[in-house]
Amino acid sequence: MGEGWQKFATFLTHAGRQAPDQRGSFVNMPVERGSTVVFPTVEDMEAQGVHAYDHRLVYGAMGNPVQHRLEQVIAALEGGSHAQVVNSGLAACSVALLAFLKSGDHLLLPDSVYGPTRRFALGMLARFGVETGFYPPRADEATLRAHLRPNTAVVFAESPGSHTFEVQDVPRIARLAHGAGARLLLDNTWGIGAFQPFTHGVDVSIQALTKYPSGHADVILGSITVQRQEHWQALRRAAIELGACGAPDDCWLTLRGLKTMAVRLAQQARSAHELALWLESRPEVAHVRHPALPGCPGHEVWKRDFTDASGLFGVELAEGITQEAMIAMLNGLKLFSIGASWGGYESLVLPTSGGLTRHHEEGLPKGAAFRIQVGLENVADLKADLARGLDGLAP
Repeated sequence: MGEGWQKFATFLTHAGRQAPDQRGSFVNMPVERGSTVVFPTVEDMEAQGVHAYDHRLVYGAMGNPVQHRLEQVIAALEGGSHAQVVNSGLAACSVALLAFLKSGDHLLLPDSVYGPTRRFALGMLARFGVETGFYPPRADEATLRAHLRPNTAVVFAESPGSHTFEVQDVPRIARLAHGAGARLLLDNTWGIGAFQPFTHGVDVSIQALTKYPSGHADVILGSITVQRQEHWQALRRAAIELGACGAPDDCWLTLRGLKTMAVRLAQQARSAHELALWLESRPEVAHVRHPALPGCPGHEVWKRDFTDASGLFGVELAEGITQEAMIAMLNGLKLFSIGASWGGYESLVLPTSGGLTRHHEEGLPKGAAFRIQVGLENVADLKADLARGLDGLAP
């Protein structure tokens, strides 16, 4: 576990670097901050304005040089042709949805979708006349067909789900969505580098660059990648109309973070897998939801479609352990901070039982459950910290 990330190590080390010139130059490109772009003549400004779809400098709100370099790296990493960087992972979800939906359309979300994406669909999209339905994340073909409508314009996927970790059969979803005339959008944040979206039928791939690409818990940023020119035209038009862009400092920090992402993810994947296997052996644990483990829903699909795993997984405690007892255990951990994000260098825990919204019962934990983000600490130290907490529980 962890070796799959290494295929990107050389690419990430060299991508986005400053090209040396005869006078010498720094390895990393400089940060250029600005809003107004000035031109020698009106004719020059008008000539540059036609390049708003070409990752060229037109106006600060349409992108900056560091953003454009980051977009090139993300597009290559995801296997697409173009990427649009926006100010957060949620913005990446919302801008992508707004780009491909209109009033009267039907949106189909997996029931395991990221909570803020659900909230955006049921809030703002509903006010704009878009109806949203929810399908079980591991729906078979007949069930998924039954959820599709003549006006379904977008099917959304998130594989695995960021709280319950169901791995979705993305190629099958793509086939059914395209057969119904819909586009498939995927939140691929968990699978960056381990799942190539466009080889599996995805039309639009979404990343929270906040997570593994930046890697240091100090950036909020997102990206949307496409492969087909028609999708780029729709996406870029929406980004321009919404004023969606990335701050140059955040883009620069993410470019820097990408240089070490392969080695960080390799380490985090190995540590998470070892910790997940150890947790499976504990009597206080009923289920470990890690896609690389045979007991995780969709494990066979993960083996078929992914080249590796990440450092995020779920734990469901044994029957009889209360939510209150679990929270007391989490509060007592020393190396795991309590936080809702993931993908940084630090280990985190987050309760996932009692607060999840579902339209279908499938996938909900039956007992007290929490999510683990494995950072870069020594895995033996993480085991010892969890062991102290689990020892205090009485199933």
